[in-house]
Amino acid sequence: MAFLMRVKTLYTHSKLVLKNHSCDTVLGRIWERQFGKSSMLCSDQTRTTNVNSSEINKKLMEFFDDSKNWGEDEVRVGRAWCKDELRIKSNSDLHKLWFVLLKEKNMLLSMEHESNERMRLFPSPERLDKVQESMNNLEEVVRERNRAYYMLETGEDGERPGRLAINRLGYRFFYKMKEYAVPYQRNLRWWRRLPIGYENSASVNSFLRLYREQLYLSKKKLRTRNLNHVQHLLRRFPHLDLEAIRRRYPEVDIEKARSQRRADGSHEFNS
Repeated sequence: MAFLMRVKTLYTHSKLVLKNHSCDTVLGRIWERQFGKSSMLCSDQTRTTNVNSSEINKKLMEFFDDSKNWGEDEVRVGRAWCKDELRIKSNSDLHKLWFVLLKEKNMLLSMEHESNERMRLFPSPERLDKVQESMNNLEEVVRERNRAYYMLETGEDGERPGRLAINRLGYRFFYKMKEYAVPYQRNLRWWRRLPIGYENSASVNSFLRLYREQLYLSKKKLRTRNLNHVQHLLRRFPHLDLEAIRRRYPEVDIEKARSQRRADGSHEFNS
């Protein structure tokens, strides 16, 4: 009901001429069944309004998926656009493709929201990941061209400059610089809000010590877990390729893992 009221509001504010609407679309049939055919008629004052209602602007159902995919468990789609395919396209084609992907993303987000509202299954949710991957690859290709252009013209990459900074918790992060109306040397409000001395304070140092200890323990647990897993594999499968195991677990000492008794099985290959 909330969806239909939103659609009714869109039709009221847009002042479209719906007197001769044939209700061929799914939206028209839903509208006529819910509100009646008389609610789709407009007054004489609305009909005299000059509104640019092209065929594209009338299709509100473009925000939704094809009706044949409604209620399906799976929708067959292709793969995402890779960078090699995007590099051979022109700037105009990339510009058009970006808006096609943006429109597809809006449609999928609308379908996902409507499926969640109606507590129904959203078919093939991996489509959002493929569209996002395509948009990320397209943006990376455009940035490559921008960097090449600026390097050729100005000798710089054209990217926003940045530097390593320390926040109030002592974390290091990459800060991207941006322009301000007043330089920081003359910005008194910025100087008043700037905390002084928090980098080397006792509280921050204690927090960083505990944080580094937590990181060390998590890495140590990961190494121990991988070592136990490799020993379990060697005990069950003595004919495993050791080079493949080294590539899969580079932090594990294979010779040390084989020398321990935990890797010995009831066979003669681990002796």
